[in-house]
Amino acid sequence: MADRVKYGKLSDVIDLPDLIEIQTTSYRDFLQMDAPTNRRKLIGLQAVFKEVFPIESYDGQCALDFVKYEISEPKMSPIECLREGHSYSAPLYVTFRLRRARKSAKKTSTWRNSAHHRARNVYRQRRGARRGEPAASFPGHLLRAKYPSKRDGSAFLPDYPDRGSWIEVQFDTSDLLQIYLDRKKRRRKFLATTFLRALGFGTDEELLGIFYTFEKLSLKETLSDDKLVNRVVKDDIIDADSQSILARKYDPLTSDLVKQMKSAGFHEVEAVNVKWDEGIILKSVKKDPTHSMDDALKDIYHRLRPGDPPTISNAKQLLKRVFFDPRRYDLGRVGRYKIQQKMGLDAKNDSRVLEKEDLIASIKYLVSLRRGEGTVDDIDHLGSRRVRTVGELVEINAA
Repeated sequence: MADRVKYGKLSDVIDLPDLIEIQTTSYRDFLQMDAPTNRRKLIGLQAVFKEVFPIESYDGQCALDFVKYEISEPKMSPIECLREGHSYSAPLYVTFRLRRARKSAKKTSTWRNSAHHRARNVYRQRRGARRGEPAASFPGHLLRAKYPSKRDGSAFLPDYPDRGSWIEVQFDTSDLLQIYLDRKKRRRKFLATTFLRALGFGTDEELLGIFYTFEKLSLKETLSDDKLVNRVVKDDIIDADSQSILARKYDPLTSDLVKQMKSAGFHEVEAVNVKWDEGIILKSVKKDPTHSMDDALKDIYHRLRPGDPPTISNAKQLLKRVFFDPRRYDLGRVGRYKIQQKMGLDAKNDSRVLEKEDLIASIKYLVSLRRGEGTVDDIDHLGSRRVRTVGELVEINAA
């Protein structure tokens, strides 16, 4: 390349920075050509192969493992490629290992010619390969919430993963907290409490313990209205003598009910303090058709696979595949970081699949927005956007 001739009289104050350094660095990190094959990080091309392999046969007798990859030097230089009209490419050699049950492993090496395009060729793909999201989208699949308006009474907080189903938590017109999977399939919905039960919070006590506190109120003392407001009875209250029901489960605790309980010989009452959200989550719990983890798993499986008979084992496998399998669901590194930053979660967690804490923190944040607390995100703000680098785009398309 010829040196640039300057005809101006003013001298440069600072040297011109490398304006494409972030892209070239990203592509070097994607290839990791300088790193030894046994010390490459789980990013870029190495991560793509690790996600796909091992590939096992249906009977489990054979499995094809990924061992390593090597990239040779290009046969032509960039200038020669421009002059001759060729693609600036290099051969990619991949080593696999075939494992067979009760037999020694066989090792085979294959190669394919992979065209490593220049950055401008990668940037032509301005839209994602899966859902039409623009390549320069808001950072890390930022958890977003629309503030509920008085007209529709709804709010939603979707999560956009790199790979997997979209999860949208939304209030319906009845103030029930619903979960929708994938916008185009709105029929695939179920209560958020049902999803939490399927994740391990099976009983009502475990479910309510996430959002509320339990109290034991002594009836020997005088309970003022301040002590009774936003309190509901934890279980059915039945008179031992007449076997009549004084109060149903989750009925509000009132002064008249306290008098009836005293007359029936009760000395204390177990209550649930719903002051935090004034009973918004409790309303969904009361409408929840499921009452255990098994019931929730079957209900979700029936809604996602309406034509198949629901079983516990099939439902667990389906739930794991949709949300907890790294090969099928991936928040991305930036997505995990933004969720931790937004929700104040443990920054040491580097998991890129859905965690129970993510869903619980998102629901709490959404309920707070429902009550007028917290702030909403403007996805059109430049602070909520980022440009995907070359290495990230190639990794996503390759996966």
